[in-house]
Amino acid sequence: MSTLIVLLPPRDPAVPSQEWQLPDLPFVLLDKSGRTQRTGRSALALLPRASSTVLMVAARDLLMMPAKLPPLRGPRLRQALPNIVEDQLIQDPQTCHIAVDPQPVAGGRQLLAIIDRGWFRFICEGFAAAGHRSVRAVPVTRCLPQAVALDTPAEVAEMVNAGEPVMAGSASVATSLPGVAPVVAPGVASAVPMVAAVLGAVVQTAPALLLEGAIESAVVSGAPRVELAIARGVQGEGLAVPANAVNATLAALAGAAPVSLYMLTEAPGNEPSLAATGPARLAAHIHGASPLPFEQLARRALECRFDLCQFEFASQPWRLDRATLRRLRLPVMLAVAALVIAIIGANVQWLMLARQRDAINTQMTELFLNTFPKTTVVLDAPDQMSRQLQQLRVAAGELSPDDFLSLADGLARSLAPVPVNGIAALDYHDRRLDVTFKPEVKLDADFAKRLARNGLTGAIDSNTGKWTIRNGQ
Repeated sequence: MSTLIVLLPPRDPAVPSQEWQLPDLPFVLLDKSGRTQRTGRSALALLPRASSTVLMVAARDLLMMPAKLPPLRGPRLRQALPNIVEDQLIQDPQTCHIAVDPQPVAGGRQLLAIIDRGWFRFICEGFAAAGHRSVRAVPVTRCLPQAVALDTPAEVAEMVNAGEPVMAGSASVATSLPGVAPVVAPGVASAVPMVAAVLGAVVQTAPALLLEGAIESAVVSGAPRVELAIARGVQGEGLAVPANAVNATLAALAGAAPVSLYMLTEAPGNEPSLAATGPARLAAHIHGASPLPFEQLARRALECRFDLCQFEFASQPWRLDRATLRRLRLPVMLAVAALVIAIIGANVQWLMLARQRDAINTQMTELFLNTFPKTTVVLDAPDQMSRQLQQLRVAAGELSPDDFLSLADGLARSLAPVPVNGIAALDYHDRRLDVTFKPEVKLDADFAKRLARNGLTGAIDSNTGKWTIRNGQ
């Protein structure tokens, strides 16, 4: 089963919904064994088709926060989620799509990912209209390299009390809101390491700015604004900051927590000859960043189990939406036309055969009346003709193949090794001969074959043991 992995740009809040337009998207296409088939950057309508599609949602579009959820499921949980997060949002919670991470976090809480419903619907419907039926969306912060984390802040405190060093990669699972420092044990500066990644320059989603906005602003200012994705344990957040302010911003956000900084490399379209804000130019403003290949980021998306496509956005490949009906319109019309043509053709052929049948019956009736003009009623011309001919043969003294004498003569020639006195009874009726042999007579296996050679057919009744012999012609 092939998989297409696509990195999505963030939504520009200044652009109205009627002007949303996706730029060329970087993608990786993997075959069923996980080998890379294609990498590139393409418009949505020209992306290669695959059995499943994984979308990496920009960190700026998501608010990730833990919350205590009531014991509800399905539609009832969906109705309750806006009331749970409304105190944490400036936007109307009814206009947001809220996804629940199936993996619980510390304290029996669960992580929520909140995204603008209109933007998320725009993305999902766009990919559905482009022919991508099985779509899964994951936060891009879950695709970043993660440091090894401890389960609770108490474990960090135990390590300090025991005299064990706390490594830069050791931390508690984040349970605080994005941008708020977690509460840890005394003596520990910070228990949540920060993993940040620069995912390239800011990409505009307005049609008028797709070709000009990002590149021109980068060239004029000399310090382009970049997409910064930050992961704190299982939580994540995103920022758009000038490239020369990335290190200072991370230092201010992390405080005393260890920071791992990465920069996206090998992304399609970021080649030096194609991109005015490629990794080589951004490296002049950003210091201490390790390379993060785009393919590595994409492969980590396959490992993420947090699917944002929940509730009304859940993937349903069998659902007949407008795009599917539009694609099936021509095949359905052809199928209906073929069915109508088949029905018309069958009726026309039936009418032709009915006329031929009537013509043949008329000819048989005329032939019968011409042969036997005294007949007053014709019900079944072939049967009446056969009976009239039989009566003529009997009147002329000619034996009929169905007569008793003809059947008895054929039976006598077929007995061969069976003695004549072995027959117990003969019964003739309805143009057949029923023969009962004596119990001590054993018929050989070739008796039926001898009957066939003499123009007769024979069958034995297993209940009575009688042989029924008829004319085989």
